[in-house]
Amino acid sequence: MQSEAADSPGADRRRRIVKVTLDEHTVVRRSPEVEHERAVAIFDLIEESNFFPVGDNGGPYSLHLGIEENRLAIDIRTETDEPLGKVVLALTPFRRIVKDYFHICESYYQAIKAATPSQIEAIDMGRRGLHNEGSDLLRERLAGKIELDNSTARRLFTLICVLHIRG
Repeated sequence: MQSEAADSPGADRRRRIVKVTLDEHTVVRRSPEVEHERAVAIFDLIEESNFFPVGDNGGPYSLHLGIEENRLAIDIRTETDEPLGKVVLALTPFRRIVKDYFHICESYYQAIKAATPSQIEAIDMGRRGLHNEGSDLLRERLAGKIELDNSTARRLFTLICVLHIRG
């Protein structure tokens, strides 16, 4: 069930993300494919997202994502960078999905170079399935804290995966 705020004029404008930064101080150099996925996820979140911290009066929002003490930290701020709060989630429930997702992405990138279209499609279906599983888990873990649609959860899951690449 959606709140009244979601139905009011301008709600889409308020319930969105306008800036995303990643805490990348522990991140190593990434492949061009990973950099592309990161850039696309951020671009897509800014272009179209549905993000609403429960109990807030409205955005739009600026997010800073990072890993602190082996936990995902989502620092939520206003469009003008005023702090609104931080949501911290244990990363343990995401580890298997992220590991499997990395593995299948590597297979996908290799398949693009030499596999048949049907083989590529089969690997891509598996990749999308894991991505959906990760975004569903994220929505489940954020329930009661942040409302977000499936597309926004998928893009945020991509960024969680990027944050897992460390030295």
